[in-house]
Amino acid sequence: MTLARALRETALLLSKNGIEDSRAEARLLLCHATNLSQVQIYTRPEQSLSQAEKGKLEELLSRRLKREPSAYILNQKEFYGIDFYVDSRVLIPRPETELLVDVALEFASNRCPYLKRHLLAADIGTGSGALAISLALNWPASKIYATDISPSALEVAALNCDRHGVTEQVNLLAGDLLTPLPEPVDLIMANLPYISNSEISDLSPEITGYEPRTALDGGERGLDYIERLIQQAQTNVSAGGCLTMEIGTGQEAEISRMVRRSLEGAIFSFIRDYNGTNRVVKIAL
Repeated sequence: MTLARALRETALLLSKNGIEDSRAEARLLLCHATNLSQVQIYTRPEQSLSQAEKGKLEELLSRRLKREPSAYILNQKEFYGIDFYVDSRVLIPRPETELLVDVALEFASNRCPYLKRHLLAADIGTGSGALAISLALNWPASKIYATDISPSALEVAALNCDRHGVTEQVNLLAGDLLTPLPEPVDLIMANLPYISNSEISDLSPEITGYEPRTALDGGERGLDYIERLIQQAQTNVSAGGCLTMEIGTGQEAEISRMVRRSLEGAIFSFIRDYNGTNRVVKIAL
Protein backbone atom coordinates (compact mmCIF):
# COMPACT_ATOMS: atom_id res chain seq x y z
CA MET A 1 0.00 0.00 0.00
CA THR A 2 1.37 3.41 -1.00
CA LEU A 3 1.21 6.54 1.13
CA ALA A 4 -1.28 8.11 -1.28
CA ARG A 5 -3.60 5.13 -1.09
CA ALA A 6 -3.30 4.86 2.69
CA LEU A 7 -4.17 8.53 3.07
CA ARG A 8 -7.13 8.27 0.70
CA GLU A 9 -8.60 5.11 2.23
CA THR A 10 -8.09 6.25 5.82
CA ALA A 11 -9.79 9.58 5.12
CA LEU A 12 -12.72 7.82 3.42
CA LEU A 13 -13.23 5.44 6.33
CA LEU A 14 -13.13 8.28 8.84
CA SER A 15 -15.61 10.29 6.79
CA LYS A 16 -18.03 7.36 6.49
CA ASN A 17 -17.99 7.09 10.27
CA GLY A 18 -19.00 10.70 10.79
CA ILE A 19 -15.61 12.14 11.75
CA GLU A 20 -15.15 15.72 10.56
CA ASP A 21 -11.99 16.99 8.87
CA SER A 22 -11.37 13.40 7.85
CA ARG A 23 -8.47 14.15 5.51
CA ALA A 24 -6.62 16.21 8.11
CA GLU A 25 -7.26 13.50 10.71
CA ALA A 26 -6.06 10.80 8.29
CA ARG A 27 -2.90 12.77 7.60
CA LEU A 28 -2.14 13.04 11.33
CA LEU A 29 -2.58 9.31 11.84
CA LEU A 30 -0.50 8.43 8.81
CA CYS A 31 2.33 10.74 9.86
CA HIS A 32 2.37 9.13 13.30
CA ALA A 33 2.30 5.60 11.91
CA THR A 34 5.18 6.20 9.50
CA ASN A 35 7.24 8.80 11.41
CA LEU A 36 7.08 11.01 8.33
CA SER A 37 6.26 14.73 8.19
CA GLN A 38 3.20 16.05 6.36
CA VAL A 39 5.49 17.36 3.62
CA GLN A 40 7.04 13.92 3.19
CA ILE A 41 3.60 12.32 2.99
CA TYR A 42 2.72 14.54 0.03
CA THR A 43 6.08 14.47 -1.72
CA ARG A 44 6.44 10.68 -1.58
CA PRO A 45 2.97 9.51 -2.68
CA GLU A 46 4.24 6.25 -4.23
CA GLN A 47 6.34 5.22 -1.23
CA SER A 48 5.10 1.93 0.19
CA LEU A 49 4.24 1.34 3.83
CA SER A 50 6.07 -1.45 5.61
CA GLN A 51 4.06 -4.17 7.33
CA ALA A 52 4.89 -2.59 10.68
CA GLU A 53 3.65 0.80 9.47
CA LYS A 54 0.43 -0.71 8.10
CA GLY A 55 -0.16 -2.44 11.42
CA LYS A 56 0.46 0.77 13.34
CA LEU A 57 -1.92 2.72 11.10
CA GLU A 58 -4.64 0.10 11.56
CA GLU A 59 -4.20 0.30 15.34
CA LEU A 60 -4.44 4.10 15.34
CA LEU A 61 -7.42 4.07 12.99
CA SER A 62 -9.25 1.53 15.17
CA ARG A 63 -8.91 3.82 18.18
CA ARG A 64 -10.09 6.87 16.23
CA LEU A 65 -13.13 5.02 14.89
CA LYS A 66 -14.11 4.39 18.52
CA ARG A 67 -14.15 8.20 18.76
CA GLU A 68 -11.06 8.52 20.90
CA PRO A 69 -9.69 12.03 20.17
CA SER A 70 -6.61 12.19 17.98
CA ALA A 71 -4.85 14.30 20.60
CA TYR A 72 -5.04 11.41 23.07
CA ILE A 73 -4.09 8.82 20.45
CA LEU A 74 -1.00 10.80 19.45
CA ASN A 75 -0.36 12.23 22.95
CA GLN A 76 0.14 15.62 21.35
CA LYS A 77 -1.75 18.89 20.91
CA GLU A 78 -0.49 22.22 19.63
CA PHE A 79 -1.46 25.30 21.64
CA TYR A 80 -0.17 28.82 21.04
CA GLY A 81 2.36 27.39 18.60
CA ILE A 82 3.75 25.02 21.24
CA ASP A 83 3.47 21.21 21.31
CA PHE A 84 2.05 19.80 24.54
CA TYR A 85 1.82 16.24 25.80
CA VAL A 86 -1.81 15.34 26.57
CA ASP A 87 -3.68 12.22 27.64
CA SER A 88 -7.05 11.43 29.21
CA ARG A 89 -5.95 12.87 32.57
CA VAL A 90 -6.40 16.40 31.18
CA LEU A 91 -8.71 18.41 28.97
CA ILE A 92 -7.47 18.87 25.41
CA PRO A 93 -6.44 22.54 24.93
CA ARG A 94 -8.74 24.41 22.52
CA PRO A 95 -7.77 27.15 20.06
CA GLU A 96 -10.22 29.63 21.61
CA THR A 97 -8.41 29.32 24.95
CA GLU A 98 -5.38 30.97 23.31
CA LEU A 99 -7.27 34.24 23.82
CA LEU A 100 -6.38 34.02 27.51
CA VAL A 101 -2.69 34.06 26.62
CA ASP A 102 -3.23 37.06 24.34
CA VAL A 103 -4.97 38.94 27.16
CA ALA A 104 -2.28 37.95 29.66
CA LEU A 105 0.57 39.14 27.42
CA GLU A 106 -1.20 42.43 26.72
CA PHE A 107 -1.71 42.95 30.46
CA ALA A 108 1.94 42.09 31.16
CA SER A 109 3.21 44.59 28.59
CA ASN A 110 1.09 47.35 30.14
CA ARG A 111 1.64 46.42 33.78
CA CYS A 112 5.28 45.39 34.02
CA PRO A 113 6.82 48.84 33.35
CA TYR A 114 5.32 49.89 36.69
CA LEU A 115 6.59 46.87 38.62
CA LYS A 116 10.03 46.65 40.22
CA ARG A 117 9.91 42.87 40.12
CA HIS A 118 8.86 39.98 37.90
CA LEU A 119 5.21 39.60 36.97
CA LEU A 120 3.41 37.27 39.38
CA ALA A 121 0.72 35.20 37.68
CA ALA A 122 -1.48 32.20 38.41
CA ASP A 123 -3.06 29.63 36.12
CA ILE A 124 -6.03 28.16 37.98
CA GLY A 125 -7.14 24.67 36.93
CA THR A 126 -3.98 24.31 34.89
CA GLY A 127 -4.62 20.81 33.47
CA SER A 128 -1.87 20.17 30.92
CA GLY A 129 -0.16 23.41 31.91
CA ALA A 130 -0.81 24.95 28.50
CA LEU A 131 -1.69 28.44 29.75
CA ALA A 132 1.06 28.70 32.36
CA ILE A 133 3.76 27.38 30.04
CA SER A 134 2.67 29.54 27.11
CA LEU A 135 2.88 32.63 29.32
CA ALA A 136 6.22 31.53 30.76
CA LEU A 137 7.78 31.03 27.33
CA ASN A 138 6.41 34.28 25.94
CA TRP A 139 7.08 36.40 29.05
CA PRO A 140 10.27 35.09 30.67
CA ALA A 141 10.19 37.86 33.32
CA SER A 142 7.35 36.12 35.14
CA LYS A 143 6.79 33.74 38.00
CA ILE A 144 3.70 31.58 37.63
CA TYR A 145 1.74 29.47 40.08
CA ALA A 146 -0.23 26.71 38.35
CA THR A 147 -2.89 25.07 40.51
CA ASP A 148 -5.14 22.07 39.99
CA ILE A 149 -7.28 19.96 42.29
CA SER A 150 -6.38 16.84 40.28
CA PRO A 151 -3.04 15.22 41.19
CA SER A 152 -3.06 13.29 37.91
CA ALA A 153 -3.50 16.51 35.91
CA LEU A 154 -0.52 18.01 37.73
CA GLU A 155 1.53 14.99 36.65
CA VAL A 156 0.84 15.91 33.01
CA ALA A 157 1.60 19.57 33.69
CA ALA A 158 4.92 18.54 35.25
CA LEU A 159 5.84 16.55 32.13
CA ASN A 160 5.15 19.59 29.97
CA CYS A 161 7.05 21.97 32.26
CA ASP A 162 10.06 19.69 32.04
CA ARG A 163 9.73 19.31 28.28
CA HIS A 164 9.74 23.08 27.76
CA GLY A 165 12.34 23.94 30.39
CA VAL A 166 10.16 26.06 32.69
CA THR A 167 10.23 24.00 35.88
CA GLU A 168 11.94 26.86 37.75
CA GLN A 169 9.51 29.44 36.42
CA VAL A 170 6.21 27.56 36.83
CA ASN A 171 5.35 26.35 40.33
CA LEU A 172 2.79 23.53 40.37
CA LEU A 173 0.47 23.54 43.38
CA ALA A 174 -2.20 21.02 44.35
CA GLY A 175 -5.46 22.37 45.70
CA ASP A 176 -8.84 23.95 45.06
CA LEU A 177 -8.90 27.17 43.01
CA LEU A 178 -6.93 29.97 44.75
CA THR A 179 -6.46 28.16 48.07
CA PRO A 180 -2.88 26.98 47.32
CA LEU A 181 -1.56 30.44 46.37
CA PRO A 182 1.16 31.54 48.81
CA GLU A 183 0.80 35.24 47.93
CA PRO A 184 -1.36 37.67 45.94
CA VAL A 185 -0.61 37.79 42.22
CA ASP A 186 -0.81 40.44 39.51
CA LEU A 187 -2.67 38.24 37.04
CA ILE A 188 -5.00 35.25 37.25
CA MET A 189 -5.81 33.15 34.18
CA ALA A 190 -8.45 30.44 34.40
CA ASN A 191 -10.13 28.01 32.04
CA LEU A 192 -12.46 26.38 34.55
CA PRO A 193 -15.39 24.02 33.88
CA TYR A 194 -18.27 26.14 32.52
CA ILE A 195 -20.67 23.65 30.91
CA SER A 196 -23.92 23.01 32.79
CA ASN A 197 -24.29 19.38 33.87
CA SER A 198 -27.52 19.06 31.87
CA GLU A 199 -25.63 19.88 28.65
CA ILE A 200 -22.79 17.39 29.08
CA SER A 201 -24.68 14.55 27.39
CA ASP A 202 -25.20 16.70 24.27
CA LEU A 203 -21.48 16.99 23.60
CA SER A 204 -19.62 14.89 21.03
CA PRO A 205 -18.61 11.28 21.80
CA GLU A 206 -14.97 12.38 21.78
CA ILE A 207 -15.70 14.63 24.75
CA THR A 208 -18.23 12.60 26.73
CA GLY A 209 -16.40 9.32 26.29
CA TYR A 210 -12.81 10.38 26.88
CA GLU A 211 -12.23 13.84 28.38
CA PRO A 212 -12.33 14.18 32.19
CA ARG A 213 -15.82 15.23 33.29
CA THR A 214 -14.36 17.16 36.20
CA ALA A 215 -12.74 19.51 33.68
CA LEU A 216 -16.06 20.14 31.94
CA ASP A 217 -18.94 20.08 34.45
CA GLY A 218 -19.59 23.51 35.91
CA GLY A 219 -22.65 22.51 37.91
CA GLU A 220 -26.33 23.24 37.34
CA ARG A 221 -25.72 26.65 35.69
CA GLY A 222 -22.19 25.94 34.51
CA LEU A 223 -20.94 28.73 36.77
CA ASP A 224 -20.12 27.03 40.09
CA TYR A 225 -16.34 27.33 39.77
CA ILE A 226 -16.38 30.72 38.05
CA GLU A 227 -18.53 32.20 40.83
CA ARG A 228 -16.26 30.84 43.55
CA LEU A 229 -13.17 32.16 41.78
CA ILE A 230 -14.68 35.63 41.50
CA GLN A 231 -15.53 35.53 45.21
CA GLN A 232 -11.93 34.62 46.10
CA ALA A 233 -10.24 37.09 43.75
CA GLN A 234 -10.34 40.24 45.89
CA THR A 235 -7.88 38.95 48.49
CA ASN A 236 -5.67 37.08 46.01
CA VAL A 237 -5.05 39.74 43.35
CA SER A 238 -2.72 42.68 43.90
CA ALA A 239 -3.99 46.23 43.49
CA GLY A 240 -4.07 47.06 39.80
CA GLY A 241 -4.17 43.36 38.96
CA CYS A 242 -6.37 41.42 36.57
CA LEU A 243 -8.54 38.30 36.54
CA THR A 244 -9.27 36.76 33.16
CA MET A 245 -11.40 33.66 32.53
CA GLU A 246 -12.79 31.68 29.64
CA ILE A 247 -16.61 31.55 29.72
CA GLY A 248 -19.46 29.76 27.99
CA THR A 249 -21.96 31.12 25.49
CA GLY A 250 -24.66 33.29 27.03
CA GLN A 251 -23.09 33.54 30.50
CA GLU A 252 -22.27 37.26 30.29
CA ALA A 253 -25.28 38.58 32.23
CA GLU A 254 -24.85 36.25 35.20
CA ILE A 255 -21.09 36.82 35.33
CA SER A 256 -21.65 40.58 35.24
CA ARG A 257 -23.91 40.29 38.28
CA MET A 258 -21.34 38.16 40.10
CA VAL A 259 -18.56 40.69 39.46
CA ARG A 260 -20.67 43.65 40.62
CA ARG A 261 -21.68 41.75 43.76
CA SER A 262 -18.26 40.43 44.78
CA LEU A 263 -15.73 42.85 43.26
CA GLU A 264 -16.99 46.35 43.94
CA GLY A 265 -15.40 48.92 41.66
CA ALA A 266 -13.92 46.36 39.29
CA ILE A 267 -13.89 47.24 35.61
CA PHE A 268 -14.70 44.35 33.33
CA SER A 269 -15.22 43.60 29.67
CA PHE A 270 -15.92 40.63 27.41
CA ILE A 271 -13.67 39.61 24.55
CA ARG A 272 -14.92 37.82 21.47
CA ASP A 273 -13.30 34.75 19.94
CA TYR A 274 -12.72 34.17 16.22
CA ASN A 275 -16.36 33.11 15.80
CA GLY A 276 -17.67 36.34 17.29
CA THR A 277 -18.72 34.72 20.58
CA ASN A 278 -17.92 36.37 23.90
CA ARG A 279 -15.33 33.86 25.13
CA VAL A 280 -13.20 35.65 27.74
CA VAL A 281 -14.04 38.01 30.58
CA LYS A 282 -11.31 40.42 31.67
CA ILE A 283 -11.73 41.94 35.14
CA ALA A 284 -9.44 44.77 36.25
CA LEU A 285 -9.24 45.14 40.03
